[in-house]
Amino acid sequence: MPTVAGVDSSTQACKVVVCDADSGVVLRTGRAPHPDGTEVDPRHWWSALRRAADGVVDGVAAISVAAQQHGLVAMDDSGEVVRPALLWNDTRSAGAAGQLIDELGGPRAWAEAVGLVPVASFTVTKLRWLATHESDVAARVARVLLPHDWLTWRLAGEGEPTTDRGDASGTGYWSAAEGRYRTDLLELAFGTAVGVPRVAAPAESVGVVADFSIGAAGAAVAVGTGDNMSAALGLGVQPGDVVVSLGTSGTVFAVANAPSTDATGLVAGFADATGRFLPLVCTLNAGRVLTSTATMLGTDLAGLDRLAMDAPPGAGGLVLLPYLDGERTPDLPDATGSLVGMTRAAMTPANLARASVEGMLCGLADGVDALVAQGIPLRRVLLIGGAAQSAAVRVVAPMVFGVPIVVPTPGEYVAQGAARQAAWALSGEPAPPAWTPPVDPEVDDVAAADVERGREVRAQYRHWRDFVHKVREVQH
Repeated sequence: MPTVAGVDSSTQACKVVVCDADSGVVLRTGRAPHPDGTEVDPRHWWSALRRAADGVVDGVAAISVAAQQHGLVAMDDSGEVVRPALLWNDTRSAGAAGQLIDELGGPRAWAEAVGLVPVASFTVTKLRWLATHESDVAARVARVLLPHDWLTWRLAGEGEPTTDRGDASGTGYWSAAEGRYRTDLLELAFGTAVGVPRVAAPAESVGVVADFSIGAAGAAVAVGTGDNMSAALGLGVQPGDVVVSLGTSGTVFAVANAPSTDATGLVAGFADATGRFLPLVCTLNAGRVLTSTATMLGTDLAGLDRLAMDAPPGAGGLVLLPYLDGERTPDLPDATGSLVGMTRAAMTPANLARASVEGMLCGLADGVDALVAQGIPLRRVLLIGGAAQSAAVRVVAPMVFGVPIVVPTPGEYVAQGAARQAAWALSGEPAPPAWTPPVDPEVDDVAAADVERGREVRAQYRHWRDFVHKVREVQH
């Protein structure tokens, strides 16, 4: 019985799963933490992968790495990393994003060129920041990789660097619609030509594990992909499914057969891990909105749940705009959160707890609306991530999204998607193996009364969201 391994190298930790290659059943798991921060020495990722894989990946036939998107790993001509990697959640390049948008001719020009409009998260803006603020370091850069590219390169013995179309599509210098690098945009950002990894096919093996300290030595190394692309593969996302992931950040994505071009910048027109496309909306603030509110209220997440369930829909008029760490969608990197609609009657712990849940979900519902505006069908929402286990989130979500909510059994879907990709590379078949999806295809309708209450909650949120945005525009 062949087995395969999938790696999820996320912002917070490295997670490894070993699955049966035919059925997808998870057999073993491992985990090791990553250091906190918005810039990290990539060697920490490698160390964490080795610890997480220790005694777990022995005997696997293939392995694949999925990792956090957008991170900038800059290397010199000898393969040494020249500075700590700048991660997706590092917002210092917000000014660079604005410069690049103007230099190409505006948001529409970028959306038509590469399917996205630069914000601080994307790799292309980090390159401009590096060239501007650390010119001595930039002068040493010979090649630029993403986190999953670098880990795959290390696994396969540091030969030719490779990437996949999914992760490449999040850089800002690779076009999902055209399937090619836009080297002109790379040079626009960095000021000079720089090496980039070869884009391998979705089911391609790019080498074998060369490090004998990892129990998978000699196993085939699949091309790997970005974390959101891998999650879609692990979940078996179908047309009509929109995934809302409530992790450190919040993401909303779906699989599509055609590329997206959104000049508003709300929807990033990524590619997926199978040859199709993955339109995606990302917010910087999701689960930590709840943890921060719980801390403010002197309770834990279970206590926050109980309080939120005691409050009425709409939280008595209290609205939390959850831009606690700035925001990516909408593009407000320097914003702070706002608590509005405060009255003596509304100012209760229960209403504040409820407002935190509603505010987080309303921000993500705006993302769902943006996907629908791009022609994405919406039949149900798959709710994943740590905050999806919240009882209050599960009660409020059907109201806010207005469609049935499915909460898959908790699992490491990014790592499982990577394992499925490894099994695909091993099989040589034209499509990924048909592992049993972790979600029930049947859904229940949402009560009309709940949908109406959800409309009222969202209208209240939109009123204050637009008001606060106008105030910010005046201030700036």
